[in-house]
Amino acid sequence: MTRRIYFLDTADLALQQHGLIVRLRSTKGRAGDAVVKLRPVLPKALPAWLRNDDGFAVEIDALPDNYACSGALKRTLGRHDVERAVRARKPLAGLLSGRQRRLLTAYANVPLGSLLTFGPVEVRRCRFDLAASDYPLVAEQWTFPDGSSIAELSTRCLSAKAADVAAQTSSALRAHGIVPDDEPQVTKTEATLRYFRPLFATP
Repeated sequence: MTRRIYFLDTADLALQQHGLIVRLRSTKGRAGDAVVKLRPVLPKALPAWLRNDDGFAVEIDALPDNYACSGALKRTLGRHDVERAVRARKPLAGLLSGRQRRLLTAYANVPLGSLLTFGPVEVRRCRFDLAASDYPLVAEQWTFPDGSSIAELSTRCLSAKAADVAAQTSSALRAHGIVPDDEPQVTKTEATLRYFRPLFATP
């Protein structure tokens, strides 16, 4: 599967500072989507209008050295909506739903007109099974415009099984000689924002 991913934020990363992530994806041959994610989050503290939205989901994002509970409000887009907006040089924030905009206003109050486009990043994604693991893995390679790239292996499970699945997956990966880098782990979002932010630096 091939995707093109964009993030929205201000030049000083105001959304990130408020724990907000805005991501838009264009997937070859499939519908696109727009997601506004809040991380970290305490589910019980969320307003009812957000918790009860059919497009809202709560998940735990785990890295080798930490984890965070996040909430994501998703909107499904047409197959070509994202790339059509990019070609027309229209603000991608225009693809966000009314509730997604309400979420941004509630937690950051950042004007939509101040949001800049960080991207695109070309993403290749595949799913496969690994011996000694009961859960399929997803491999992603994120390639930036200069040719540099980052890779990620991930899996999904119910939150109640997270600890057991993490241990099983880690053991299976190590059996194949796959171990995390010694350097501090960063999310794909952080890596992307760091890469594109210099483009918006004030001289």
